[in-house]
Amino acid sequence: MLETSARLLRLLSLLQLRRDWTSDQLAGRLEVSSRTVRTDISKLRSLGYPVEARPGVAGGYRLAAGTAMPPLVLDDDEAVAVAVGLGAVATRGLGAEETSLTALAKLEQVLPARLRRRVEAIREATSVVRGADPSLDLGILSAVAAAIRSRERFRFAYTAHGGVESSRLVEPHRLVSWGSRWYLFAWDLERDDWRVFRVDRVVPRPPTGARFTPRTLPEDGVVEHVVGRVRRVTWRYRARILVRAPAEVVEAAFGAAFEVEAAGPGACRVEVGSDDPDRLALWITQLDADVEVLEGTELAGAFERLAARLQRAARTRSTD
Repeated sequence: MLETSARLLRLLSLLQLRRDWTSDQLAGRLEVSSRTVRTDISKLRSLGYPVEARPGVAGGYRLAAGTAMPPLVLDDDEAVAVAVGLGAVATRGLGAEETSLTALAKLEQVLPARLRRRVEAIREATSVVRGADPSLDLGILSAVAAAIRSRERFRFAYTAHGGVESSRLVEPHRLVSWGSRWYLFAWDLERDDWRVFRVDRVVPRPPTGARFTPRTLPEDGVVEHVVGRVRRVTWRYRARILVRAPAEVVEAAFGAAFEVEAAGPGACRVEVGSDDPDRLALWITQLDADVEVLEGTELAGAFERLAARLQRAARTRSTD
C-alpha cells in the first residue's frame, strides 16, 4: 500500500487524468478503502485543490477549476512535452518569451536527470526554419534564467561586438527579449557598472554557487536601458527622420526601439538605426505616414531603391 504522501500524489494524478471518477474506481486504483479516498480528498482540498463531489449511487469526484493555480502533477511524458513546448515559445518570438522562460527555469530545476536528457535529445534532433537571425541555444538561455532566479553570480565567456573575447563575472538581474534576440542585463563585478550582453554570444562556465543581493535598478528602467545600450553599440547605420504623425502614434508603432521626440502638432523626429538600411526603410513605410530623411544618406538611398522597385512593380501590373 502506498504511503500517505505518495498516495495523495497518485490520487491527484488520477483526478487530472480524466474528468470523473467514482469513489470505488479511485479506491480500486489506489488499493485502499472508500473511506480512505474520502479522507485523501479532504486533504487535497485543504491544500487548495478544488475537488468537487457528486452525491448518489453514481456519484464521484472531479477536479474543478479554482480561483488559484495549485501545483500540477505531470508524468514523465507530460513533463518532457511541457519543457520542449516552453522552450519553443521562448525562442520563437510569439509574444510570451519571458513568461515561458521563467516557467521553463522552474520546471527544469526539478526535472530528474533522465528527463533532462530526453528534453535535450529532442532539442538536438529538431530543426526549425528560421529567418536570417542565428538560432539560440536554449540550454544557455536556461542557464542564465536559472542564475537570475537563484540570485547566483554568473561566470561566462563572451564574444563582444567586433569579435573581442573576454571572461565575465556578473550579477544577473533580468533577461530582455527584443525582436529575435535575448539580452542579459547584469551588474559586471570587474567593471563595477551595469552591462548588457547578447545571450547568443554567451558561453556559461561552471556555476559559482555564490549568492548576491539584488541591486537597485537604473531609474530609466531595464528595458529602456537595454535598448539604449544596444542601439548605441550595434547599429551600423544611423539616421534621423521627420514623421508626419503624432509622437504618441509613432511611439506605439516603434515601441522602445527608437527615440521619438515631438516636433509640433502632428509631427515628430525619430532617431533610427539598423544593420540593413533597406530593411529599415521597408519597416518605416509601415507607419502609413509621410516621412522625410533629415540625416542619413544610407537610409535616403534605401528609400530611393524601394521607390524604384515599387514603381517597377506597378508598371508590370499595368501592362498585363
